[in-house]
Amino acid sequence: MGDVAATIRIMPVSVDTDLKALKDKLVAALPESAEFGTSREDPIAFGLKAIMMVVLVGDLEGGTEKVEEALAAVEGVESVTVTEVGRPV
Repeated sequence: MGDVAATIRIMPVSVDTDLKALKDKLVAALPESAEFGTSREDPIAFGLKAIMMVVLVGDLEGGTEKVEEALAAVEGVESVTVTEVGRPV
């Protein structure tokens, strides 16, 4: 089939979490079947920021499930939510 671009919101455990270091850990934790696209930091509230990460994954074999599990297992991650899935442009 092809690849899809999944936008994933990763919430850190604390406002004090080093987001650059966390992003590096997240990219390193991606399964071989996934490819890092881009990321940005989105302000949430009271100084807390989420990492918004775009990851390219195959549209077969469970889609984003393996990626979500890998990211959720990284130390410093509170939650992982897929916010959008679409075809890359």
